Amino acid sequence: MLREVLQHLDLRPGLTVCDGTVGAGGHSEKISQAIGEEGILLGLDRDSMMLRLAEKRVSGQNRHLRQASYREIGSVLEELKIESVDRILLDLGLSSDQLADSERGFAFSLDAPLDMRFDTRSGESVTRLLARISESELDRILTNYGEERFSGAIARRVVERRGTEPIKTTRDLCEVVESAIPAKVRRQSRSDPATRVFQALRIAVNDELRHLEEALKTELHQALAPGGRLVIITFHSLEDRIVKNSFREEDRWQVVTRKPVSPSPAEVRVNPRSRSALVRCAMKK
Repeated sequence: MLREVLQHLDLRPGLTVCDGTVGAGGHSEKISQAIGEEGILLGLDRDSMMLRLAEKRVSGQNRHLRQASYREIGSVLEELKIESVDRILLDLGLSSDQLADSERGFAFSLDAPLDMRFDTRSGESVTRLLARISESELDRILTNYGEERFSGAIARRVVERRGTEPIKTTRDLCEVVESAIPAKVRRQSRSDPATRVFQALRIAVNDELRHLEEALKTELHQALAPGGRLVIITFHSLEDRIVKNSFREEDRWQVVTRKPVSPSPAEVRVNPRSRSALVRCAMKK
């Protein structure tokens, strides 16, 4: 949804822009071109692998890449002696490079270690989480973060499986999920039965929803100059609900997108992963 994102960022030469989830640098490359050499671009990402890829597309004077969360935007601006930014972009989806990473297990299509952390320097992997979590807590995570209808059965099978052998790889987890979901349901499903489970566990180990909610309450609003724009791309209803509710705070935000912007049918045909994407934009009052 590059065209829609750039439209709502409303860029011009000389602006200071933060791409809070710089990824491989696709959005930032276009932002950099739009703001020109006199503009300042700050690219943040929790994932060091993404920053290495972004460096190939975004570099030069007034271009700053940092391994940091968008929640840390205030401290990064302080380090760079930048008072505020005019635009902030957050793209909350996983990149194709992360899905293809054979070391962290983001994708159930690859047999890989079950890690799923964006920043491997801190926190616990999915393997560690599944080794110690209670059945009831796992049930809650799968329900709240994955909206998984068979959460109870899957949690029960996880506890049973780890009693005999650890769940260390994506294949191990997929086997557990498959054993917990009725065969008829699996046959009728248009998506892999592990889709919601992987989403829920990734959200849990990266604390993604609390991360977003707290950043919207304080750091992102504080970092923006008055009249500055915040554009957020979400990929599931849990994220979108947080963004929508935050933008409803009329004393802080002026909503630009009364309804979320969704991808065109043409884009979905070219990029099927974009089908669930929603773009919202608001201006700081």
